[in-house]
Amino acid sequence: MDDELTLGAAGGEEVVVVPWPRLLRTRSLRRRLSARVSSSDRYRWWVLWTVLGGLVAVQLTFTMLAVALPRIGRDLHASTNTLTWVITGPLLMFGIAAPVVGKLGDIHGHRRVYVIGLGTACACAALSAAAWSAGSLIAARTLSGLEGAATGAAGVALIFSVFEPGDRVKAMGFWSLVGAGSPVLGVAIGGPIVHAFGWRWIFVGQAPLIAAAFVVALLVLPETSRGARQRLDLAGAATLTVAVTSVLFALNRGPEWGWTRPAVLAGFVVCPLAAVAFVAVERRAVAPLLPLDYLRRRNFVAPIATQVFSNFAYLGGFFLAPLLLDKFFHYSESRIGLLVLARPIAFSIVAPVAGYLAVRTGERAAAVVGTLAVAASMLVFAGVGLHSSDVHIVTALVLSGIGLGISSPSVASSVGNAVDEADLGIASAAQQLLTQVGVVAGIQLMETVQAARQSTDGLVGSFHDAFLLGGGVCLLGVVCASLVRSAEREPAVAGAAAPVAGP
Repeated sequence: MDDELTLGAAGGEEVVVVPWPRLLRTRSLRRRLSARVSSSDRYRWWVLWTVLGGLVAVQLTFTMLAVALPRIGRDLHASTNTLTWVITGPLLMFGIAAPVVGKLGDIHGHRRVYVIGLGTACACAALSAAAWSAGSLIAARTLSGLEGAATGAAGVALIFSVFEPGDRVKAMGFWSLVGAGSPVLGVAIGGPIVHAFGWRWIFVGQAPLIAAAFVVALLVLPETSRGARQRLDLAGAATLTVAVTSVLFALNRGPEWGWTRPAVLAGFVVCPLAAVAFVAVERRAVAPLLPLDYLRRRNFVAPIATQVFSNFAYLGGFFLAPLLLDKFFHYSESRIGLLVLARPIAFSIVAPVAGYLAVRTGERAAAVVGTLAVAASMLVFAGVGLHSSDVHIVTALVLSGIGLGISSPSVASSVGNAVDEADLGIASAAQQLLTQVGVVAGIQLMETVQAARQSTDGLVGSFHDAFLLGGGVCLLGVVCASLVRSAEREPAVAGAAAPVAGP
């Protein structure tokens, strides 16, 4: 029947037929259905695909918006500089919300936070489609940073809750695939949608995708255990938010306003002061937002530092490459778009494979090799000259994508394995939050170096200097990656050699 849902599992399990209306209104029936789904030996993969489906639905519009900004500006009578807040606003909101929603997941359950995040995403999509001015669109997109923080932190925690520590790197390989592949999909379909129907249809089409992900999440995702009843550490959340948001604001505004502008300098001054205040607050807190003991754990600090430094180079190079192709080679927009897609495509292809290989080689080896490859890609970029071919450019792009695709699953899973199960949410939020700081720093500082050095070193020399900066910072990531300890695993076959393990 049209109003029925049929579920079944491989291996001859009993098929369940449930009327849709009754399914959605009856909590007890939903729980029984979820229990039947969770009895499958493939349940952890169902959870993974469900979370990743929500991730695709939420992230799809990010690169679509970048394509649509000129048309949005014309329709809403706003400048491009004003509309850049459509993209940067959510980054700042993420910095404010990530620690809080990560901890709320640990306290109240990650499934609850995840589905609330999807519900908020659907509302943001509807508000964006109905935006009547640049201000209303910026407000709606800034609010979307809240759901991004919720679905990101809770999604990782949900995946870790159903995968054993030794297998989490496999799941993170697929997480990385979707994280890199969604923007590619957005680029591929965003242009035609905007050209044929207008930019509002980006969000009109996103809303039902998120709604479908919401329903599937209610049916499939597990109820994670809730932490002990405790008051949210508001003082810790406030000081951490101030520290992160101030540095993100300064990095974002520095290139636009000038690095010596008082507001920009204030951001850089406030950040360390707020960080010191955060540590002082956490030492006295009965239920700290982030237990400071984790900052003394090698496999918590080293993988996060690896992500910060490698993403500094990866995303900084990602934004510089189109400028290089435009200013130096004078390529068309379509040709530039096709070339730069090589990087996320390489990332998406390599990441799942790297997750499986890391089970054999160990997370440390994968983190070191991958981060080295990103650093090497910066050197290849720095070697671009007047007679460089497209092969040279694509080699640098692909090497960068392969490198981060190899390292990302291993460093992400290492962070999750380093913390207690009750703190997976805040650990995931801290990881994503600090990685974002590295991303913003890489984009802004590498672009600033290129612009500042152009008058003295020439166009080619300025890009050379910027890419060398990215490579130098990424080498710090290699050092941090060498400190990562690989997860201990049981040999797959009796008598087989044990996998690589850290000291």
